[in-house]
This record gives sequence, C-alpha cells and structure tokens, in this order.
Amino acid sequence: MSGAPSPPGGGVTAPNGQAMPPGPPYFPTIPQVGGIPTVGVDVPISAVLLALFVCSAAVNMTIFQVNRRRDHKFVFSALLFGFSMARIVTLVMRIVWACRPANVRVAIAASIFVAAGVLLLFIVNLVFAQRVVRAYHPRLGWHAALRLVFRLLYACVAALLVMVITATVITFYTLNPNTRRICRDIQLFAGTFLAFLAFLPIPVVLLAALTPRRGGRPVDKFGQGRMRTKVALILFTASLLTLGAGFRIGTSYDLRLRPAWFHHRACFYCFNFVIELVVVFTYTATRFDRRFHVPDGSSGPGDYTARAAAAAAAGGAGAAGGLQRRKSFADRVNTEADVFGVDADDVAPPPEDREREWEERARKELRSQGDDTV
Repeated sequence: MSGAPSPPGGGVTAPNGQAMPPGPPYFPTIPQVGGIPTVGVDVPISAVLLALFVCSAAVNMTIFQVNRRRDHKFVFSALLFGFSMARIVTLVMRIVWACRPANVRVAIAASIFVAAGVLLLFIVNLVFAQRVVRAYHPRLGWHAALRLVFRLLYACVAALLVMVITATVITFYTLNPNTRRICRDIQLFAGTFLAFLAFLPIPVVLLAALTPRRGGRPVDKFGQGRMRTKVALILFTASLLTLGAGFRIGTSYDLRLRPAWFHHRACFYCFNFVIELVVVFTYTATRFDRRFHVPDGSSGPGDYTARAAAAAAAGGAGAAGGLQRRKSFADRVNTEADVFGVDADDVAPPPEDREREWEERARKELRSQGDDTV
C-alpha cells in the first residue's frame, strides 16, 4: 500500500468514491489490488476460501498429531497448520473490512496479514531444497558454508517480514513525501527479495539433481517415494509461489492513478489465496510428511540412509516382539514404488556397503595422488 493520500483537510475520498474520515491513519487514494472489499462480492468469496483453509488446518494438525504419537517427527505439518490459521485470520479481517469499509485500521491489519502469511511456505520450500542437495551431494549439502547460507536466508525472511510490516504501517500514518518514498523503497526491496527466495529452490534443486555425483556415488535417499517425485513437487510448488510473488511485486512497481486489469478482485484472490491453497493441498495430498521426512539426529553425509536403516531395523525388532500396530487404510494403499517401480538411484545399498565403498574410493584417490602410506 503506497501512494500519496489526500491532505487531511476534510474527508478523504477512497478509490471507490466513498467518503472516508480524515486521518491519521490516512486511506490510500491510489488503486489497490483487490480494491476495497464489499459485502456482496468479497464476503462470499472469502467465506469459501476460509472454509478451505479451515479444512487444511484440521487435516495438517491431525496428521501432525498422529505422526507424533508414532514418534514420527515432522514439524512441517504443524507449520502448514500455522500457515492455514494465519490465512484464516487474513480472510476474517477481509470480511470485517468489507463490513466496515471506512475503518482504516482494519484495512492496515488486512494488508499486513496478506503480505506476511506466505513467508512460511517460502521457508518450507527452502528447507526441502536443502534436503535434496544433501541427498544428491552429501559432502556439499552438509558443508558448514552451505549450512550457513541457508540459515542466513531464513534470517532474511524474518528481517524482511519486520521491514514490510513497519514500512506498511508508517505509510498509513504519514503524509511526509520523503518518508513515504523511503517506505516505498523498503517495500519494493523486500518484495523483490522475497520473489527471489520463492524462486531460489528451482535452480537449487535442478542443479542438485542434474549435476553428476562425484565418483558415481548413490543418492543418500530420505523419506518414502522416488527422488524424482520429490524434485517435481518442489519445482511445482516453487513455480506457483514464484508466480504469486512475482505478481505482487510487479503490481507494486506499477504505480498508477487508475485501476488496471491486475487490480481486479479475481487477480487478488487467485494470485494469493488460490495459489497457496494449491500448494498446501498438493503437499498434504501427496503425504509430504512421509516423502520429506529425515531421520532424527542426521548431521552428516550418509546419515539419511544409515539412520533410516537403523530405525527400520528397530521397527522390525519391535514388530517381531509383538509391538506391531494395526494397519491403517493408508498403510494398505499401494506405495509409489508398487505402482511406478523404483529408480536405480533410489535403491540404496546397506550402510555397511556404502561405508566400505566410500573408504575404497578414498584410498584410490590417495594412491592416485602418490601417497604410498595408504
């Protein structure tokens, strides 16, 4: 939300022609994406979207609780629950704004929630991209430098969120042209960087999957399902999130006094909430809690496969001792490997063979360098 509002000499006229009370806070006079919501149009749309996010929150929290009882730690289901709850609040604020269009403070809250919620999905995709890098190139993926880079990216997300909220609020409470220009620059910088973060998992995952592995080493596979499916899921969801982020920053750069096609309500709901719903339900329906799960305590190359094998062995011992749980409906459905087969890269040798293979390669590399002590 940027642009110069009318001076506070009397009532302010909003873009829809309705008289608004003088500020501060001041109502923006330039067109906003989605416009000022109305009861007849925005309330029914927001109600339908709200119901879908309620379903998403319920499903993801159920999955998280069931997995927790089975000692299957996967916090991203709870993260999607938190994202769905944030979107519920956003749509509730949109409905309240439709019922009270002259309340500028409600408009401020609605604008902040629209911009803030999607950042959680950016973080989810960045974490999954990091896990794919560690699977295809363990030594690079677990390197301290790359780990630091990803941590800095997560910190940037939090810093950008604070910057966007602060700049948005200040914009509503000042008429100083220089202050408003600075706030707009901050908003454009933050939006551009967030669009970059939304896009970043695409080249990271593609490079990890297509770059030849050193010495032909096997993939350090994690979770269930084929690696190519994990890569496809990240590429699909990251592309959608990039589309939404690109639309938002593109409309922010285009500052005009009359509404354009991209200010329409359909664009607002589709490029924000519909895209996010597709991403959330795609991850939930494909059981990302199984596909992207990594064993607890993984901290170095080879840990994904080795710790998964150890956990499977412990589970088999428990089942042999009469501790096997009753199979659920999901357990009886054919797995992806049953339907599509298994990729050669997805077949991981036993941990002992992997360690022996890596040691043999290390000896050969040292011999080739002229080290006779090996």
